[in-house]
Amino acid sequence: MSLRRKYVLILVGFSLFLTVAGGWMAWRLTSGALESELDEKLVWVAGAAAEVGLRGEDVLVLQEGDEATLLYSSHRARLERLLRYVDEAHIFRRGNTVLVTTDRPGDSPIGTPLRWLEAYAPQLETAWETGEAVSPLFRGEDGRYYKYGFKRLEESDAMLTVLMQADYLEPLDRFRRALVLGSLGAAILAGLLAGLLATNIVRPLERLSRVALRIQRGRWEKPVSLERGDEIGRLSRAMERMRTGIVQREENLRLMLAQVAHEIRNPLGGLELFATAALETSDREERKQLLGRVRREVEALNDIINDFLVFARPRSPELHLHDLREPLLEAAELTEAHCRKNGGEVLVDLPDEPLMARADPDHVKRVVLNLLQNAAQAGRQVWLTGRWRNGEVVVSVKDDGPGVERDVRERIFEPFVSDKEQGAGLGLAIVKRLLETGGGRIVLVDPEDPEEEEDGWPGPVGTGAEFRVYFQGSDDLPAEGMEST
Repeated sequence: MSLRRKYVLILVGFSLFLTVAGGWMAWRLTSGALESELDEKLVWVAGAAAEVGLRGEDVLVLQEGDEATLLYSSHRARLERLLRYVDEAHIFRRGNTVLVTTDRPGDSPIGTPLRWLEAYAPQLETAWETGEAVSPLFRGEDGRYYKYGFKRLEESDAMLTVLMQADYLEPLDRFRRALVLGSLGAAILAGLLAGLLATNIVRPLERLSRVALRIQRGRWEKPVSLERGDEIGRLSRAMERMRTGIVQREENLRLMLAQVAHEIRNPLGGLELFATAALETSDREERKQLLGRVRREVEALNDIINDFLVFARPRSPELHLHDLREPLLEAAELTEAHCRKNGGEVLVDLPDEPLMARADPDHVKRVVLNLLQNAAQAGRQVWLTGRWRNGEVVVSVKDDGPGVERDVRERIFEPFVSDKEQGAGLGLAIVKRLLETGGGRIVLVDPEDPEEEEDGWPGPVGTGAEFRVYFQGSDDLPAEGMEST
């Protein structure tokens, strides 16, 4: 079932439920209230008639054949005056035989059994005991609804009953028909409204569905049309970000493949050249040197492949709380030999207290080693510093080289972006990727920022490049201990 049809069915069903249930409750409450009012009216009319000249002891003396007496005529005249308010009136004795009635003369003489009273035996019993009662609602031969009211005449064995039409049911019937028509109208209106709302929701979803299929088929050059500002609009904006991410990823993949081919071609060319020269020479010393060059080219090729593999699929970090000073010192020792060849040095400034952080030691060592090697290639002196700051371990790597050019700074952590003539441009991208997998982050410090110049970090101010790496601290460490370090 389509979303549009479900939406229409649910809204129409809900509107029908509300209108029908609400109408039924209103009809029941109104009907009960009007019926109670009719019962009170019946009892009141019968009671008023019983109090005005109708005495049980007087009518009980009537015997069969007394229809022509003055006593019978006077009581019949009193009952006939009630016909302005009721449809029938009768006085009968125990045993349900007529004493006085408003029926046509001769139809119900004195002593005639009133057989229809047998249907109201429970109500009559109540009336004989309590003095008054009303019958249930019933339909007459004319199709209308009526009720009987019973009133005992004093404490005698005579009972007055009056018949009154339940005329309140006619407006109730009209009210019920109006409710039915209103429910149907509400259902139709709800169906139209639901169709309009469903269309307003489904059409943008159908458009976004077609866009998703288009992207799935590889046609992602066309931007996603932004919808309105509600949830569907947020969905369209999310799909547009997904499309741009896919485009960027595809572009990075193409660049990576092109860069892989380019970076591998150079070592392969050297391998071919040196291998050919080694085959052609007869000098053992020269062949040894050439094979050494081949080995170095193979190592360089292996390093390039490893960089691409690390960038494409970094190893999941094994995070645990440990002292970062150990991997930092190992990275500094591996870089120091290279610096000394160029007449430089690595200056390490780490505190005496442990730099406890939650990180992967191998990732920490690889990240800092990469930064130190870049710094050693850029300048002669390199500074490695570690400090506690705001609940994090901050590691700074700074050099005294020419720094990073302004037009490259914004894209320095993107893959294949580099200010060096050699290399694949993946070093800083790998660093950023490794840190993100472990919850860390890296920033390139702006040397022109006055706040950075006054923060007390060692090393030359305003020269070279400085990268700061932030590792997560631990909630298990006391706050005063972190502040003191």
